[in-house]
Amino acid sequence: MTGTTIARLLTLAAFLVAGSAAMPGTARALEIQRVTSPGGVEAWLIEDRSAPIVAIQAGFLGGSAQDPAGKDGLANLMTSMLDEGAGPYDSATFQSTLENRSIEFSAEADRDRIYVGVRALGDRTAEAVDLLALALGQPRFDAEAIERVRGSILASIQRDAENPQSIAWRTLWGSLFPGHAYGRLARGSAETVAGLTRDDLVAFRTARFTRQGLVIGVVGAISPEALKPLLDRAFGGLPAQGTEAPVAEAVPTAPGTTTVIRRPIPQSVVAFGHFGLKREDPDFYAALVVNYILGGGGFNSRLMQQVREKRGLAYSVSSQLSTLTHAGLVLGSVGTENAQTATSLALIREEWQRMRDHGPTETELANAKTYLTGSFALQLSSTGRIARTLVAIQAESLGIDYLDKRNSYIDRVTIEDARRVARRLFDPERLTVVVVGDPVGLQSTN
Repeated sequence: MTGTTIARLLTLAAFLVAGSAAMPGTARALEIQRVTSPGGVEAWLIEDRSAPIVAIQAGFLGGSAQDPAGKDGLANLMTSMLDEGAGPYDSATFQSTLENRSIEFSAEADRDRIYVGVRALGDRTAEAVDLLALALGQPRFDAEAIERVRGSILASIQRDAENPQSIAWRTLWGSLFPGHAYGRLARGSAETVAGLTRDDLVAFRTARFTRQGLVIGVVGAISPEALKPLLDRAFGGLPAQGTEAPVAEAVPTAPGTTTVIRRPIPQSVVAFGHFGLKREDPDFYAALVVNYILGGGGFNSRLMQQVREKRGLAYSVSSQLSTLTHAGLVLGSVGTENAQTATSLALIREEWQRMRDHGPTETELANAKTYLTGSFALQLSSTGRIARTLVAIQAESLGIDYLDKRNSYIDRVTIEDARRVARRLFDPERLTVVVVGDPVGLQSTN
């Protein structure tokens, strides 16, 4: 996974585990309404009239894990092309129409899904929906636009080839998922992206943009009755079924190796991790709490206290949970001077082991639960982000009452749960590490 892709995954995971139940500037509970169009398209709606804005987000089954063999980067290229012309509009006309109507258009792929959305003033929602329908159903994929976007992606890949963070994360994901779709390059390589054709884009779009597994979130100044016909305009013309290549469950075989990639830079960039728990695991909320204590709680975390606050070895060190459809992970990172890298890693391993062996204290557990529940209403900042969250809740099958129940799931985690799950979750012998830099006293073990 590239740094960009993993950032997307971690942003989504961070919301799901520490998200918000309030619109920006409010603390009131939000009512999620299930809306079904005359054509049978379902969406979850939070109606809010505090601002004349409507955001629509859709999630489609199958992200970069569906890239065919030898065509890594196809999902990324296809989503990057969706605002480059559709129906009667070439690229310049489509984008100028968006700009002139003050419509925001977004499209991106993670490993398991593709997300496409629009955000507009309420009186321009119908126009935004029509442009969304064109992008989904009639993207032009004009030759000039393909080459221009391809060139931009190739330039980005070239930059990432020398970026220490990108190298570290790309290598770590390859180590954790050898031979699995998750271990491939989500944005592709220079070779695979150069070989993608218009026919590839057309076939991938046809397979992905269907109503099978489609989840939709809508937030803003629109009623259920007004939304229903717009759902059919945007999504009703899509095929009912698509074709999806099976993705195997990832086998938890993190090798526990250390890979050192030598680069002549003053600081080493370190990415580390091993397999964790999937989102539907009954122990997920206990895992969330113990990870917050270990490395997810900023300055309150054990890793930050040991590595930065007490010893000044790094500016930042953290760990986080990442969940995919076919795997769960515990991931982390640290950046430190080459002379201090080995010491920093030793401390991280020690804290990993201490959490596994002894778990958190009663005080740590209470503080973590207070923060994770108390910060629940502070995470979201826009209608678009809330709409994306509604998509995530549906995709993870968390239930339409998730926003109401989420805090209770955390509150019920006991000290016995936390210590039991810490033993299950953290495995220092399986901790797989990638270091990019010139660390002193540290060599590859693989």
